Amino acid sequence: MTTSTPQIGLDELRTLFLFESLRDEDLQWIADRAEVRVFDGDAVVFAQGELSDALYVLLDGGLRLTKHADGEDVLINETTYRGAYSGATRAYATGHPQEYQTSLRTTRPSRFLRLSAPDFATLVTQQCPMAVHLLDGLYEGVRATESAMRQREHLVQLGHLSANLAHELNNPAAAAVRATEQLRGRMSAMRHKLGLLADGGLSPDLVARLVRTQEIAVERAAKPRPDLTALEESDLEDAIAERLEEVGVENAYDLAPVFATAGMDAQWVDDVVEQVDSGLEWSAAFGWLRYTLETETLMSEIEEAATRISSLVGAVKQYSHMDQAQHQDLDVKPGLESTLVMLARKLAGIEVRREYAAALPVVPGYPAELNQVWTNLIDNAADAMGGSGVLLLRTRADDEAVFVEITDDGPGVPEEVQATLFDAFVTTKATGEGSGLGLENAKRIVERRHGGSLSYSTGPEGTTFCVRLPLHRQRG
Repeated sequence: MTTSTPQIGLDELRTLFLFESLRDEDLQWIADRAEVRVFDGDAVVFAQGELSDALYVLLDGGLRLTKHADGEDVLINETTYRGAYSGATRAYATGHPQEYQTSLRTTRPSRFLRLSAPDFATLVTQQCPMAVHLLDGLYEGVRATESAMRQREHLVQLGHLSANLAHELNNPAAAAVRATEQLRGRMSAMRHKLGLLADGGLSPDLVARLVRTQEIAVERAAKPRPDLTALEESDLEDAIAERLEEVGVENAYDLAPVFATAGMDAQWVDDVVEQVDSGLEWSAAFGWLRYTLETETLMSEIEEAATRISSLVGAVKQYSHMDQAQHQDLDVKPGLESTLVMLARKLAGIEVRREYAAALPVVPGYPAELNQVWTNLIDNAADAMGGSGVLLLRTRADDEAVFVEITDDGPGVPEEVQATLFDAFVTTKATGEGSGLGLENAKRIVERRHGGSLSYSTGPEGTTFCVRLPLHRQRG
């Protein structure tokens, strides 16, 4: 319910900080044109998108200012401060918004001074014409600067992530190419050895026994082998080489390391001789088995490289949340893990420890935006440690929220910036290395977009950032 009351008095106008320095005739001018409106508790004063036709100043009560974005109402401010104002605040400026950019509602029975947008514009222009131009220029300048800095921050971050991803993709891709080239050579050699065996006039029964011996070797190579010391590995190669020489195999010491690496031993050599049991050319037979095992190893390398590439692509999809709803119930662990993958190159010299709580509940949120938060916090932690140290990721939960803690063992946040660390353009990095928008952006995402909180503790032994994400978002 909304009602209007009689004209406001000059004495009450003078108590408002907006008008306290005005002359009596100016106050009277306002009093003649303004009106006082009374609202019940939880009443809409104006709504986002409506015609921006007035400035509202709180006289008594309380207000809540929100902005609707991406399907949710983001809290901008909630206060009972007398004199708080909102509405057509830029009516004096050329090209001011024609619609309210936010919504204002009361939190208790309240009184507001309402001054129409044209009257407010006239008042400001008459009282301080020079300030109008200065404020307009300052507003546009700050907005343009902040926009440019945010864009640069995002581009720089995208560049770092792209470089990390390219580096991570290059390793398995190069391994696959290298293994493919070697595989081609081994296949050619295998055909050559098979030709030598065929020249000996192999019977069908002997071919079957050779193939069976080949299958047994492949099966044995696929099984996990015990870890050997360098001395034990050397002794195993010597034992295999000596037995091969006794059988009459040429280049035994070239073959022995391949068989040892595949998990074979001297007894295996005896088993092959016993199973084949013929006047076969043993150099060709064991050479053929060697290329068989090397081929299997190379195919395993190619498979591992392809799997790694697939995992990286999956991590990128998880990080960007392609093909997924923008707002959803999410588990924070996959986002943290995909961020570690994206920053793997920067974390190369850092030990990453994980202390994830079991059965962590899901939280409502925007996965891609939270991944920006993890990226900023982990990236800053890596910078703080100078590329070496221990990074600890810890998750926990209570009945109301999920907590994500990111801890580094760096030197801590300098005391001179601790009070303003989350402010825009504040950075502890060297000139040219940071814009000072990462933590400010992270705090905005956590608090305004998710209704949570971002805090930190710091000291000489390191810094911990704690993100609190509520299990149930309270909407205003």
